[in-house]
Amino acid sequence: MSIKKLTVERSLPWILLIGGAIGLLCSFIIAFEEFHLIQNPHYVPSCNLNPIISCGSVMASKQAHAFGFPNPWIGLMAFPVVITSGMLLLMRTKVKRWYMIGLELGTIFGLGFVHWLFFETVYRIHALCPYCMVVWIVTITTFWYVTQYNLKMGHIKLPRQMAGVGVFVRRHQLDILVLWFLVIAALILKHFWYYYGKYL
Repeated sequence: MSIKKLTVERSLPWILLIGGAIGLLCSFIIAFEEFHLIQNPHYVPSCNLNPIISCGSVMASKQAHAFGFPNPWIGLMAFPVVITSGMLLLMRTKVKRWYMIGLELGTIFGLGFVHWLFFETVYRIHALCPYCMVVWIVTITTFWYVTQYNLKMGHIKLPRQMAGVGVFVRRHQLDILVLWFLVIAALILKHFWYYYGKYL
């Protein structure tokens, strides 16, 4: 029995389903923890592990309410759409181009937002929320593979001058994604080396 090659068409539905479920769960946990923190200022969130891994510090910041309400609410609204999109593709529903373009725009917004949050939490708040970091990973991965899918299906097109770039990206899509995460991890480790360096 031959093993089918794992293509972006076959992997994207599962990435959306699993990633969306993980993102939704993390958003719910963060919202739940913040709710308790609002009720009781002395409440210690379960993800307060040390001075660096400290959800409480992040939740208390103005960046945690970027649009005037808690950031997890965005995840609670957005990730069900991601899950639904995964289910539609898994059932091989013929999804309209406008829908995939909308999903692309949503993931671009998410991509920009999580990178802004990365910068703010690392270099301004000087604390990290592990659940938030999981959401970062899910959002980046979702953006990356939605973009790969849209390019392959012709929903979005690169200029002719960038055709070679498109081929390179398709061949090394996983390598690029792993490198992306390694760069983020390296920047975090470098910034907090004063704390974690003594344990290494």
